[in-house]
Amino acid sequence: MCGVCGCGEGETRIETADGKKVNGEPHDHGHGHAHDHDHHHHEDDHHDHHHHHDHDHSHKDDNSRIVKIELDLLAKNDAYAAANRASFNNAGVLALNLVSSPGSGKTSLLVETINRLKGDAPVAVIEGDQQTSMDAERIRATGVPAIQINTGKGCHLDAHMTGHAIEHLTPSTGSVLFIENVGNLVCPAMFDLGEEHRVVLVSVTEGEDKPLKYPDMIRSSQLMLITKVDLLPHLDFDVAALAANARKINPGIKILKVSARTGEGMDAWVGFIRAARSLALTGHAAAGAALTL
Repeated sequence: MCGVCGCGEGETRIETADGKKVNGEPHDHGHGHAHDHDHHHHEDDHHDHHHHHDHDHSHKDDNSRIVKIELDLLAKNDAYAAANRASFNNAGVLALNLVSSPGSGKTSLLVETINRLKGDAPVAVIEGDQQTSMDAERIRATGVPAIQINTGKGCHLDAHMTGHAIEHLTPSTGSVLFIENVGNLVCPAMFDLGEEHRVVLVSVTEGEDKPLKYPDMIRSSQLMLITKVDLLPHLDFDVAALAANARKINPGIKILKVSARTGEGMDAWVGFIRAARSLALTGHAAAGAALTL
């Protein structure tokens, strides 16, 4: 088990557009499991009918070891994230990490976003799911390249998986790279992927108290998209309360209401992406100029 989030060490698979599995490496969390069982003393104890059970359950050392594992794991992830970020900056790639609960409408929103954006900018997508490549296939149907990461028992993408996927996806200079994370509002909050912006989606079919229940995700995100707003006439949902709860956690978070079905708010969302891409390209040009001095 991972010391940070408790996800399993199952096989992580990366699948290219042609359906080829390009790796089958285990989800490496940077620590091994050594099971050293000394059976000799156990047998000797059974020859003595006087069983002395001294139960000193001191977990201080165990807790210290868990904290160290967590710190080592996150430090290792941050190093990979820094490398990803440098690669994105050098290529003028705008990377957006989309996070949410399952069923918030990430893939539907992404398909509509791509259809509105792909005429203006090259687009590439990394899809994260525990199993199946169905979402990647939906993205490829729009005509843009997509690569699938299946995390197995893992509950989040990490920077190492992301970097490995990028090696096979190779987004072109000036691309918008969407990273659709595994549906989970807990663990992805801890793992920087090297993205420029983390975008959290909360649908109107969820509770207004979602930001209060998952504050780390809200705190680490720059933009919140309130999705499926076309359903509001049929629901008892308070958008203002949701926004207020989000700003209690992160006063600076930007909030947009969107519907992939009706198009409400999509111009503002795509406008945000275009503006962020312009900044990424400006930074890329500035870096290139500095290298020529």
